[in-house]
Amino acid sequence: MATMSAAAAAAAAAAANPNSFLLKSNTQINAFPTTHSRSFTAATTTVNKRITCSSTTFQTPAATTVVTSSDRVFNFAAGPAILPENVLLKAQSELYNWRGSGMSVMEMSHRGKEFLSIIQKAESDLRILLNIPENYYVLFLQGGATTQFAAIPLNLCNPDDPVDYIVTGSWGDKASKEASKYCKPKTIWSGKSEKYVNIPSFGALEQTPEAKYLHICANETIHGVEFKDYPVPTNGNSLLVADMSSNFCSKPVDVSKFGMIYAGAQKNVGPSGVTIVIIRSDLIGNAQPNTPVMLDYKIHAENNSLYNTPPCFGIYMCGLVFEDLIAQGGLSEVEKKNVKKAQILYDTIDGSNGFFRCPVEKSVRSLMNVPFTLAKPELEAEFVKEAAKEKMVQLKGHRSVGGMRASIYNAMPLAGVEKLVAFMKEFQARHDV
Repeated sequence: MATMSAAAAAAAAAAANPNSFLLKSNTQINAFPTTHSRSFTAATTTVNKRITCSSTTFQTPAATTVVTSSDRVFNFAAGPAILPENVLLKAQSELYNWRGSGMSVMEMSHRGKEFLSIIQKAESDLRILLNIPENYYVLFLQGGATTQFAAIPLNLCNPDDPVDYIVTGSWGDKASKEASKYCKPKTIWSGKSEKYVNIPSFGALEQTPEAKYLHICANETIHGVEFKDYPVPTNGNSLLVADMSSNFCSKPVDVSKFGMIYAGAQKNVGPSGVTIVIIRSDLIGNAQPNTPVMLDYKIHAENNSLYNTPPCFGIYMCGLVFEDLIAQGGLSEVEKKNVKKAQILYDTIDGSNGFFRCPVEKSVRSLMNVPFTLAKPELEAEFVKEAAKEKMVQLKGHRSVGGMRASIYNAMPLAGVEKLVAFMKEFQARHDV
């Protein structure tokens, strides 16, 4: 008789007990609090108060399992990116039967009470994290931040209206080019000539007096440039719009300074497929007549992000991440961790006597995306290959700029950065001759 392989045996066990989940194991981990006995209460107009996310009263069996991280890598990808391990374990434990509902989140009607509780709690927790004022809508959309490059001018201005763009990297440049189809954008500053390594002095900016909005990319994922403060539109009727895709929920932000914030979820708060828009309520309802219905913020606001089927599982995952960020103590505590990780990595680069180099001006270096090169470019492919053997992956830089890039989002543990810098020092010791 043929001997059953370990994988086949595990699969057979899972088939016999579909509530089990397959994990190789050495260490015991409790993902989130696992015993629930709460009923959902519909959200009211009062915001920034925690709500529960169960649509029915339920009692979940203890989701304690024995797991190991030995098969996991340190994933330095720019997005989709690393997710918190306890969030993944929580989602795994609920995948087959979400909290006694008898179905997976992936099977739920987006208009059913179960999913309504999920999306309402996700919004509630995000409002708490960012202290979002009551006069702002939170929308869970699709199409990535790139789709918002068109939606923004379509909703916020008319075809002949001027708007200003500060271009500090590839994404700001793409946003400006897309806006040119729907309004009159002006790039009032661009770092392209210097290969996007800096951010302008705000006082030196010549803003357009009649501009409807001023657009920035708060953190340029490719080039590793991050705004540490934000410009103020000089036109009293203008507003600040920010693409925060790659530093969303990495630190506290005063939402009231912005007319609109938008972010793809796949870098810091969830899987790909969800785009979050935070927009002041007085800015919706004036879309250009030719605006597609799926790009009209008023439609989504009136339908609570449920005009059509939303990315349900992605929103659920975002909700779990928001819970995790709150459990860590909120964004002030998260920021402290991010500063520490980034400092360790930048110190290693700067202390390498030029073996490693980061081209970005120190005052605007990103806490999330760290680009660097080698003094000997011919070693870069070897660096990436050897790092992968040590279970550190996705360190190759963006195809448009080359070099390396380490994306160290919220979910990247300190241990991952420490392992990377140890490898960098060892690599230098072998090749710096």
